[in-house]
Amino acid sequence: MAILRTKCDPADPVYQDNRRAYQALLDDLYRKYEWALGGGGARMIGRHHARGKILVRDRIDLLVDPLTPFMELSPLAAWGLYDNEVPSAGIVTGIGTIRGVTCVIIANDATVKGGSFFRETVRKHIRAQDIALENRLPVVYLVDCGGANLKNLEDVFPDQEHFGGTFYRQCRMSAEGLPQIAAVFGECTAGGAYIPALADEFVMVAGNASIHLGGPQIVRAAIRETVDRDTLGGALMHSTVSGVSDYCAADEREAIARLRDMVGALNYPQPLAGDIRIPRAPLYDPAELPGIVGTDLSRPLDQREIIARIVDGSEFHEFKPQFATTIVCGFAHIEGLPVGIVANNGVLFSETTLKAVHFIELCDQRGVPLLFLQNTTGFMVGSDAERGGISKHSAKLVYAVSNTRVPRYTLVTGGSYGAGNYGMSGRGFRPRFMFMWPNARLGGMNPDVGSSVLMDLRRASISRHPATEEELAAYEAELRAMFETKSDPYYCTARIWDDGIIDPRDTRKVLALCLATGAMRPEIPGNRPVYRM
Repeated sequence: MAILRTKCDPADPVYQDNRRAYQALLDDLYRKYEWALGGGGARMIGRHHARGKILVRDRIDLLVDPLTPFMELSPLAAWGLYDNEVPSAGIVTGIGTIRGVTCVIIANDATVKGGSFFRETVRKHIRAQDIALENRLPVVYLVDCGGANLKNLEDVFPDQEHFGGTFYRQCRMSAEGLPQIAAVFGECTAGGAYIPALADEFVMVAGNASIHLGGPQIVRAAIRETVDRDTLGGALMHSTVSGVSDYCAADEREAIARLRDMVGALNYPQPLAGDIRIPRAPLYDPAELPGIVGTDLSRPLDQREIIARIVDGSEFHEFKPQFATTIVCGFAHIEGLPVGIVANNGVLFSETTLKAVHFIELCDQRGVPLLFLQNTTGFMVGSDAERGGISKHSAKLVYAVSNTRVPRYTLVTGGSYGAGNYGMSGRGFRPRFMFMWPNARLGGMNPDVGSSVLMDLRRASISRHPATEEELAAYEAELRAMFETKSDPYYCTARIWDDGIIDPRDTRKVLALCLATGAMRPEIPGNRPVYRM
């Protein structure tokens, strides 16, 4: 297979400037990670420990197999929302290996608002369940949940994709044979009680864990009965009297050990399918990516430089390399796992979309998963583009992406604007996983175009709504700031429009975990022709 050759020179002043500028972005990313890891703060963590409880991420460390990774999803959910008082939306989700079985893990952080559910908590919980369903993974729930946040019920309770949707998914997954396993570490009241109650098998921790549809306060208000929490729904009562719980553990470590035993008894083999090869490192160091990418999205970037640093041996069989060069398509392996790559090298023209559609159909026929590397301002506009059928051809790309049967993965390496986001497997098209780099931007229009369009509309209404040049300039600055803010990667990840912002240097590792997860549920190739557009 052909080997990609880099044009990167680390001694180049441009590279050095890019590296320094990108380091500032990475420093900011890791400061925000510290916010996420800090949970509810020192006071709440102290209270948590005083009750003999282990912090949520430490529970996960004890749960997953030694020396295996845990891929945390959306750690910066709720960043900038609720006065930054709900780190990670009060819940930790991700993928890890337990007794050799790859599982989705959903864990409440009781140091953050008692583990109660906000809008983003629900979205994150549902997103993790959808990943489990699509990839046929067991789900392990580490429950320490106060139910829905009562001050935000309109955002978490009544709608289809609200709190009830988590229980619906749990029931459907169990019915489809996807194991649902849980451990209860704290108080689970109201809706929180259904998470373990709907599990196939679960354990409770004596002393701290309790399950009840209505807590002592609700019982007293509703039926005038005074009862303490343990008597009402403690671990011992539910394990020896009601039979709601399957096991009672003396402490959290015993409960986690019991969880590992439950997963070990699942009889749930997960063989990998496809052309699996011995992994080989790229020829070029992924640590060079920040210096190559930089922070200026207006500067052209050859995605082959990125590909050369994430694929095995920097080997890349490029498809139609001399045609429609604003898109790069080709076959490669990442950590031994096969992948077809579709990467933007500029705006999407008619011929670009046809090339991408042809390649997507090849991958679909061969059962090769697809990786989309997004960096585009969108589809070409103008009279020439319309005469060339850009509306029709871009629709073909959208159709091909929507209907391909192989797993799709998306990484935003630069700009992702307008319908280009759709054609390149944006979040609306349900890729298995989607990540962004800290330099990336995502929006309906880039700030230059968006502010220009709205300024033209404002100037067109000047006769009806007079304004001075100073007022117009202020309005334009306000528009640009709005577009900049709403396309910022942290604005996106806070609302769970992606699965997380990742350090470019970790891209190969993250993508390998995603590809391995998808390879456990292979799609059957064949039975579909390749239609040459």
